[in-house]
Amino acid sequence: MTLKQRFRNTPSLRISFRYCTIAVILLILVSLTLPRILNYGPEFINSAFDVQMSYISYAQQFIIISIVVLFTLWAITKFLLRDIDKWYALNDAYKYQDANLIKKIRKKCFNLPYIIAFCEIIVPLILTIIFLFITGSHDVIMIIKICLLITCFLIILSICSNLFAKDLYSEILEKTYSKDLNIGFRVSLRKKIFLQLLPLFIAGVLITSLVGYSRAVNEKEDIYFSVYNRYLHSVFNEETTYTYDEIKNLLADIELFDNENHSKFVIFPDGTIYTLTGPEASNFVKEYTLQLSDKYNGQTFDSYGLDTQGATMSLNTIDGTMYVGILYDIASWSSLEYLLVNMLILLVLLGFVLYLFGKSLSKDLKIITDGLNKIYLNESGNTKDLPVISNDEMGDLVIAFNKIQRQQQEYLQTIRNNQEMLMEKERLASLGQLIGGIAHNLKTPIMSISGAAEGLEDLIREYNESIEDSQVTVEDHHAIAKDMQTWIEKIRSYTEYMSDVITAVKGQAVNMSDEQNYSFTVDELVKRIDILMKHELKSALVSLNLIMEVDPLTTLDGNINSLVQVINNMISNSIQAYKGTPNKSIDLIIKEIDNNIIISIRDYASGLPKEVQDKLFKEMVTTKGKNGTGLGLFMSYSTIRAHFNGNITFDTKENEGTTFNITLPKPEK
Repeated sequence: MTLKQRFRNTPSLRISFRYCTIAVILLILVSLTLPRILNYGPEFINSAFDVQMSYISYAQQFIIISIVVLFTLWAITKFLLRDIDKWYALNDAYKYQDANLIKKIRKKCFNLPYIIAFCEIIVPLILTIIFLFITGSHDVIMIIKICLLITCFLIILSICSNLFAKDLYSEILEKTYSKDLNIGFRVSLRKKIFLQLLPLFIAGVLITSLVGYSRAVNEKEDIYFSVYNRYLHSVFNEETTYTYDEIKNLLADIELFDNENHSKFVIFPDGTIYTLTGPEASNFVKEYTLQLSDKYNGQTFDSYGLDTQGATMSLNTIDGTMYVGILYDIASWSSLEYLLVNMLILLVLLGFVLYLFGKSLSKDLKIITDGLNKIYLNESGNTKDLPVISNDEMGDLVIAFNKIQRQQQEYLQTIRNNQEMLMEKERLASLGQLIGGIAHNLKTPIMSISGAAEGLEDLIREYNESIEDSQVTVEDHHAIAKDMQTWIEKIRSYTEYMSDVITAVKGQAVNMSDEQNYSFTVDELVKRIDILMKHELKSALVSLNLIMEVDPLTTLDGNINSLVQVINNMISNSIQAYKGTPNKSIDLIIKEIDNNIIISIRDYASGLPKEVQDKLFKEMVTTKGKNGTGLGLFMSYSTIRAHFNGNITFDTKENEGTTFNITLPKPEK
């Protein structure tokens, strides 16, 4: 197997490849946009200072996190799709034999997109938080902002991954489709809207808020820095040599805008940092001030980002260079809280709007779904059109439904008309078959009666001539009378036979819709079958072997004429299965099993084709081509089920024959 074939036949590779490809693209975008949105200051990342504060550079951190995220994503996908990979590897002959495996595969295809989407958001977010706490270089506010931004991109990743992998899941679901196997999470349309649109709105709101927050910080920092920087340069002179007490006194004279959140600090020549007023200055402030503040006009920072900054100035002292500075908060917890509250309010409003939208859409679709179910269940007695209340695709769907409903009513009426016509044609065909049998069965007794009449005429003439003949003795008169009696007995026998035939035909010729039920014996049933099928069997040179394994006087309840027609139809089918081959036989077996009478009609022909077996009794199907309608067996099955509360099954083997089994429950005593 080539690499391309292996890739094609391994769903986990195909899906994880798409997931990872999308993840790589988004990770590149994150790496480029994250420093801008988070307002990283000058030389915060990928510099010697960055390595000193975080142990490894920003680029190295991002690469490590990306590799861990991609590997985790690949491993999760590979693990969750392992059963689907095994199923794909099976030979086509065995793929669809294990129903439990098919159910498991379909369940995974329904559920996995949601599970993987959840993992795509949670796992990378947890790894990022752990990594940020390990480095210890970011304050809590910055960690929250980073997590919010990463969450936005992860949401976009999960949505894109689901969309781009949907066709692969659909491919598997299509291959394993069965009307009885639609299992998995039941996700309503309303929930789908929430799961797909609300996260997207959340990502959009978060990114927009963070970008706005970033721009506000940029504008505010310029104001604070310019004011405090001017204060420092107006109080201190870079060319003057100061003592610590002088610096302390001069620094104390500078008035702060916010005494609680702004602070004054001094960095001694030995690197010791001392905060005069306000919040304590961090080691980050000290290192950035000592290494980079002179390069950027005295500007310093308290951590990654621009939330807390400072204005500094280097001074000459008798002990060496000392730095004085003012630290100020551009953003604080109150700013972040205000941002989060506004986002929460906006998301609640969006969620409410989505809820109403999803509810309205679900309601419209449910009306159409209920209507389609009624059409499926033939319960569409109310043919009133659904009102069109929107001028969009939903309105088009309602219009299409109304067209289908009206057309379905027309089809139903056409089917009813055609069904009546087909039933009439089938009844006429059966009557034609009966008439052929009548003609043959009555021909012999009629000819015999005609011969008997001629014999009687001869005897009457002979007797009439012998009345005045003296040579005719009494014994001769008795002999003539005896001959007459013989002919009369023959005529009586023939007329009784004809009466039986006419009685059977008279009952069989009634309409099949006759639902009058009577008790009849198995013997009566067999006699009618014998009378009506004798001609067709004799013409085809096929013998009917009766195997009676029940008492002939066993009674059954129902319409004997309908049952005779069903059995005769099956015997006719068996005769036609021999395709004109003479000297064949058909077995008619009647036995009792579990208080049921089983009537079996068995032939030894070629058997039923597979395509016919799958459709038998479910629709009108025939093996006779243009010479058959398939209505006979279809109606036979309906007759046995509806009028006898029984069933018809069949067993067939290629080149060995077919057996139809009619199961009839015995009447309760």
